Amino acid sequence: MEKIKVENACLLERRGIGCFFFKERKKRKQIIKKQEQDQKQQNQNQQQQDFLSTDLNKNLQKLQNIYQNCMDVVFRPFQIGGKTKAALVYIDGLADIVEIDAGVLTPLMKENNAKENTDQFIHVNHILEQKLTVSKVKRVQTITECIEQISGGNPVLLIDQQSEGFALGLANWEKRSIEEPVGESVIRGPREGFTESLGTNLALLRRKIRSPQLKTKSMKIGKYTQTEVVISYIEGIAEQDLIQEVEARLRRIKVDGILETSYIEELIEDNPYSPFPQVLDTERPDVVAANLLEGRVAIFQDGTPFVLIVPVSFYSLLQSNEDYYQRSLISTATRWLRYIFLLISLLLPSLYVALLTFHQEMLPTSLLITIAASRELVPFPALVEAVLMELAFEAIREAGVRLPKQAGAAVSIVGALVIGQAAVQAGLVSAPLIMVVALTGIASFIVPRYTAGMALRMLRFPMIFLAGTVGLLGIMLGLLMIVTHMATLRSFGVPYLSPMAPIQGGEIKDVLLRAHLWKFNTRPHLTGADNNIERQGPNQRPSPDYGDDKTSKGKGGPL
Repeated sequence: MEKIKVENACLLERRGIGCFFFKERKKRKQIIKKQEQDQKQQNQNQQQQDFLSTDLNKNLQKLQNIYQNCMDVVFRPFQIGGKTKAALVYIDGLADIVEIDAGVLTPLMKENNAKENTDQFIHVNHILEQKLTVSKVKRVQTITECIEQISGGNPVLLIDQQSEGFALGLANWEKRSIEEPVGESVIRGPREGFTESLGTNLALLRRKIRSPQLKTKSMKIGKYTQTEVVISYIEGIAEQDLIQEVEARLRRIKVDGILETSYIEELIEDNPYSPFPQVLDTERPDVVAANLLEGRVAIFQDGTPFVLIVPVSFYSLLQSNEDYYQRSLISTATRWLRYIFLLISLLLPSLYVALLTFHQEMLPTSLLITIAASRELVPFPALVEAVLMELAFEAIREAGVRLPKQAGAAVSIVGALVIGQAAVQAGLVSAPLIMVVALTGIASFIVPRYTAGMALRMLRFPMIFLAGTVGLLGIMLGLLMIVTHMATLRSFGVPYLSPMAPIQGGEIKDVLLRAHLWKFNTRPHLTGADNNIERQGPNQRPSPDYGDDKTSKGKGGPL
């Protein structure tokens, strides 16, 4: 009887706790709903108060209150022709002071108001058309638009008795010159790379693709940084569904600030827990242009030279832009060398551990005796030995990257030699393992994309642990897990292992080998639609038979 009473009491207590949490959750929902309504009302009130007034002093007072304690914001009052009050607002260091003096202040302050002109709007148009020597002028009607233009480096001209201002395209700040990207150097190909200036980057892309079908859409991301982000694609080649998906994912981002495209990459990728990159980043205009011509979308951000490209596949991360600047046979051989060393980078240390720990009979007798003699004084098992050396190698490589350029390479090479030789002489590791780790490190550098190489470096350690505990069976299990995971990945809806899984026979010519350029008749099949996939005309195969269509029929015409 007492047990039943206790159970009933516990049941009532649980029900009471459940009711309490239900009430609390309902109360929280009501609070959130009320906050959203208040925020909506506040935004509406702010929009009503946001429009510029015809009173210049009121407009300046609003801006001065917003830019309070901002010593780099300049408010320059003056008079147009000595009669009409006006003011120029800009940020020192972001606006071109020389152009402001020569093209704005000087002609306006010397404006002659003696002629009869009773219509103030006609007077303003007269100023804009005949007095201002500024090529780019935009009308702004709200305080928010003024702030956006001022923060972007464009001075804002405010005139008394005018309910709109004028943003002058005179932004000018220090920027880096165009240089070859350090991480994507080539033997043959363009030597130019993107910079931190969004305008410069878009101009570099326009130099590559001069068609008006190249579209660019701009948006602001970041509550405080208001970073300008631009989506670029070729209309008629990129699928509309892909463009809409990219825009939807970008507009979904609600953060305080975006400082680099890596922020965007983490917020728009399909599977954030995967070690494999699902977005391609590059600093090269030719890489962006080539991907746009294949129907992909590029994402530019002001303040960084790295441009994101979506969607991508795993095989596109293993391709270099120089593959298309070399001859077909050479590029095909280079790709296969890349695939082989990709497997070496991932599996060589784990194979070494598995063979020495579980499968010594698979080694030739002479090789086994040599390895056993070198490991005679080593106190650690092969698993611990391999993990320690891999950690040391990764530490040396990371130190070489972070050190100054002059000392980084020396520290990486000398440090590896000294530490490796000292470890062998001290009996901590064996000489064959030093060779295995060195060959693994060289193989990892052959992967052209740094992010893909980082994924392989991460996966190398669990593969070593699986090999040290289960042997070759563990290696096969690890490979199955990796391939299964990659088969489930998507990059904006495109299978990560395409065109191999699912197989697309027409596109394998650009995966297993690099076919001749005149064989790339169609664009990659990305998002489902088959319209407009022809990328070149017929009979592009080169032939010595130059002449009319009858002469070159069936043999191809001249390039």
